[in-house]
Amino acid sequence: MFSFFRNMGNAWRFLTIVPLPGGGEAGAADLGRSVACFPLVGLLLGLVALGAAGVLPTLFGPELAAALLVLLLAGVSGGLHLDGLADTADGFLSGRERKKILEIMRDSRVGSMGVLALVFTLLVKVAALAGTSADRLPWVVLLMPVAGRTAIVLSMFFVPYARPEGGLGALFYPPHPGRTALLAVLVCLAAGFFSCGPAGLAACGASFAATLFFCLWCRRKIGGGTGDTFGAACELAEATVAVALAAAPLAGPIFHPTLIP
Repeated sequence: MFSFFRNMGNAWRFLTIVPLPGGGEAGAADLGRSVACFPLVGLLLGLVALGAAGVLPTLFGPELAAALLVLLLAGVSGGLHLDGLADTADGFLSGRERKKILEIMRDSRVGSMGVLALVFTLLVKVAALAGTSADRLPWVVLLMPVAGRTAIVLSMFFVPYARPEGGLGALFYPPHPGRTALLAVLVCLAAGFFSCGPAGLAACGASFAATLFFCLWCRRKIGGGTGDTFGAACELAEATVAVALAAAPLAGPIFHPTLIP
């Protein structure tokens, strides 16, 4: 039990900017074991967003409420995954060979392709949430961060680390990637089912498929994944869930009063 809370604390400290008492310097083994808790951290973030989604639409219009929710989810993670998305877009869309792509991704400066990827992804999220009914919105933003953190775990299962010299992302590869990925998928599916019923399961499946295809692209471009591509996978999965549930006509929690005979 103590190891679970330690792993959860390490995952929380890495994935969010919200301070957590205690802890200390985590070793490579601690970081790898903490990955199993990534979807649970996503669930906690989703619960925060769920509470906000229950209030914001009553104070503002749907468009502004959607923008504030997207800002909340991005801000609580310190823009970590958006930074990875921008770096990945700059590298992958540069038309260069593998070595140069990895160099571009390591550059802290954001290029035009990175800006385009950021703007488009954020606009898609805001538009999808703005088109979701107010009673369903809290459940959508609950599922989004769970799916996003699950995508990170799946990425570590689907592709090896791409940088031969290593890097921060390499330290997070779990000791049992298959088992960790399976647990992450089960957590995500459970969150999807209990929040949005069959539509939630379908949205989870869409995010898994999007993650798989993205990982295949990563393998083709750079031979694997990096911390940046893991962040990009998180953003892609969140956007996929938002779009999928905005398009689903019955995207509501299975215990919603209108769905009970």
